[in-house]
Amino acid sequence: MGYLTHLECSLCGKEYEADKLHRMCPDCARPLLARYDLESARAMGRDALITDEPTMWRYRALLPVQDESGEVSLGEGFTPLLHARRLGEELGLPHLYIKDEGLNPTGSFKARGLAVAVSRARELGAGEIVIPSAGNAAGAMAAYAAKAGLAAHVFMPGDVPIPFRLECQALGAEVTLVDGLITDCGREARKGAEEHGWFDVSTLKEPYRLEGKKTMGYELAEQFGWELPDVIIYPTGGGTGLIGMWKAFGEMAEMGWIGPHRPRMVTVQAAGCAPIPRAFDAGEEFAAPWEGARTVAAGLRVPAAVGDFLILRALRESKGTAVSVSDEALVEAQMRIGRLEGIFACPEGGATLAALEALLAQGWVSPDERVVLFNTGTGLKYPDVF
Repeated sequence: MGYLTHLECSLCGKEYEADKLHRMCPDCARPLLARYDLESARAMGRDALITDEPTMWRYRALLPVQDESGEVSLGEGFTPLLHARRLGEELGLPHLYIKDEGLNPTGSFKARGLAVAVSRARELGAGEIVIPSAGNAAGAMAAYAAKAGLAAHVFMPGDVPIPFRLECQALGAEVTLVDGLITDCGREARKGAEEHGWFDVSTLKEPYRLEGKKTMGYELAEQFGWELPDVIIYPTGGGTGLIGMWKAFGEMAEMGWIGPHRPRMVTVQAAGCAPIPRAFDAGEEFAAPWEGARTVAAGLRVPAAVGDFLILRALRESKGTAVSVSDEALVEAQMRIGRLEGIFACPEGGATLAALEALLAQGWVSPDERVVLFNTGTGLKYPDVF
């Protein structure tokens, strides 16, 4: 159906067949990336490849699911890009926008990645799937597994906000609470996968969640009339959204859909768990694990990201930066987004506004620039924050 040709290791470049279930590169244990015949796609033309479907599947020609009947969808994607006029007036930024991913099924951007990952896993023969998650990814996985008829196994930190756990249970997943962080949950999920043959859809440990997340980049381009913004500020835990968008921009450029302009990509993390800003400031290629990770923004409590080098590479290639903000600042910013723009953002979404204010104070962002903040989920799942 589409243009998928093979998988490629993001570090060593080794290629793998696309029609088999793969996880990470067995040679260097780094993420695999889906590659496409973009030359043929370019010859077809943009208008011929994009459907009029009001979901992310309008870009199915550049997604890895090979049979349209195999798509597991709850209507995800093509979320609104909102002109944040009142907030922009307060900040002196007339061209400020919010991409509101909280309107996705299950209330977060995780729906995009898990829709593609579950679709492709089922297409390639997986019967049961497993995920470690601090919240939103687990809910999305449980929803799409239920829709696909696959058994779902979830490992979550014991202190995860109750709405996340209840969501997974309501959607039929088997939930195991782990005493520790997301990294500890990952270890337990791997153990279950090895013992029972479950397919592990952990962040960047299979190639297809990234493909769902990259549709945010395609959407931004289309919603801006195929001209990209100047700055994108993105809350970063595992980093698939930022990595996926950067991949999408490269694909679109190769197909001639956009020109050479690229946004400066900005990672924002919580001060209590900021491995990417620390590594970026130190000029490191990889980010050392963060000890004692603590933040109210559950999605940012990721002490070690598998795709750390891909995040850092995108930041440097785009001439972007990495910022950390306090919990107090991100919660206050979350409230301001609600008061001024009518969006009940998640704490991670609030972090993007807190980062923007810091960058404005430094003069890193100019008043005439077009800036996009990503609200990655609904605030309704975080009653503990309030």
